[in-house]
Amino acid sequence: MEGYVKLYEMLESALRQAGEEAGMLLGHGLTATLTDSLTFTKSAYFGDLDDGVFVMSIESREEYPGQFYLVFNLRDAILLSSLLLGIPAARIQEKRRLSIIEADDIDAFGEIGNMINGAINTTFQASLSGKAQLKQQASKKYVPEIDTLSEEEPLPDGDYLMFRAKLEMEGQEMHHLDVLIPLALGNLYDPPPEKPPEPAVVEAAVPEEAGEASEEGAEQAGAVVAGSGEAGDRPAPPVGTTGEDMVVIFEDSDEDREHLREALDFTGFKLVEGGLNDDVKDLFSQGNVRMVLIGSQDADDRELAVCIKINALRQDEPVPIVMCAYRWTRTAVLKALKYGARDIIIKPCSPDELAAKVKRLCRLPAA
Repeated sequence: MEGYVKLYEMLESALRQAGEEAGMLLGHGLTATLTDSLTFTKSAYFGDLDDGVFVMSIESREEYPGQFYLVFNLRDAILLSSLLLGIPAARIQEKRRLSIIEADDIDAFGEIGNMINGAINTTFQASLSGKAQLKQQASKKYVPEIDTLSEEEPLPDGDYLMFRAKLEMEGQEMHHLDVLIPLALGNLYDPPPEKPPEPAVVEAAVPEEAGEASEEGAEQAGAVVAGSGEAGDRPAPPVGTTGEDMVVIFEDSDEDREHLREALDFTGFKLVEGGLNDDVKDLFSQGNVRMVLIGSQDADDRELAVCIKINALRQDEPVPIVMCAYRWTRTAVLKALKYGARDIIIKPCSPDELAAKVKRLCRLPAA
């Protein structure tokens, strides 16, 4: 399939991360390796199916509106959900052989789906300047010759980009995961290059007596352009690197924000506050950012999204980021560190603990 190089790279990275994290959750090594990409119609895709599938819908929001779909082989979905539920191996094999998927399996697979969605979400946000937001929607089963294929089921008619990833787990026979993205949404994520318009040829007659003056004017204009180019070529400083020293706090809870503000008062820095959905660039434009604190109840995707936006904004001059939450999982810690956090804090944190981190990251005197 021609084009969509950026989209392929985004999905390749996201699915690799999703496999690693799902494997950690299940306690079994799992890899998801992107191997192919094709263009398909819905009818052609489902017309070639020999086995049942489990279709997970992902809603894409903000500047990239639409829906795309993760299509798992039904037996793979049963395997993953059963491992999460701790079902004995013999029973798993029986369920896979008979394609038995129960309500508990669907709930368990929803948890795995949330993790996969989170991995894709963080990768897309990093690649699309934080302007995409993905949310997992309903999942549904489809078995050829048993379930009905209609205009809207199990997904809408139309042309799709299909990205296929091979799933592998030691000791298990697995199939592949297909990511089906409607062509229109794929063109939003990764627009095809525009053909430059052909330059119009305009010929103008120059009076002979004006020739010398024209040449002299051109030389003067060239000198002016060259002079202005020297100043114009200087890049503007990164956002948040000029002005009064400050610490930026992203926190939705007024109570937690006040606690952080009081603990940071000793620095003498300007304290700028906002919620997790506030504009990072706007807050950073208010001074020289020495450090950022991002707080939430759980270490979730919203907190990571702020981290990604900050790193995208300050990729040339990174700023120290500390992430704070009441509940941390091993996976959440790994993701936080992977996406740019320098340190993490378990809430409620003591003022002394926070002060020690601030002094270290901002290189303040120990006393």
